[in-house]
Amino acid sequence: MTEEHAAGPDPRHRPPEGLGDELVEALGTLSKALETVERARGRLYDFHQLMGGADLTLGKAVDQLRQAGARAEADALEREIVGRNVLPGMWTFQIVEVYDDSYYRPFSDLERQVRERLADGRRHLYEARMKEERRTPGHPDHTARP
Repeated sequence: MTEEHAAGPDPRHRPPEGLGDELVEALGTLSKALETVERARGRLYDFHQLMGGADLTLGKAVDQLRQAGARAEADALEREIVGRNVLPGMWTFQIVEVYDDSYYRPFSDLERQVRERLADGRRHLYEARMKEERRTPGHPDHTARP
């Protein structure tokens, strides 16, 4: 193992001078909250894509019902459900846009500003500290850096 790999995390993952353990932990909790918001955002995009796919499949079902002679049922589905708003006045792309603009971007922007102000913009300081505490010194699969 090279001395560089044994020396601990790279400077990007070391707390700046004077940043105490309490702030490192608080920044780690803030990061965890943002990561959870990222996961929720992914689920919202899943919802967006699932609903779009469902609407297209429903359109196919309407066509098939009509071809099979179930014209009244096809007309009712087409009139009432195909292209319907999932929330009043909104398709899912609009929900995604509102979420991004009103919650996701303000949160991610402010999280970055807090990190820049308190930790010189450094990310994952809490996780880097945890890695140092948990790795086995000298083990080739527990090196501090890639």
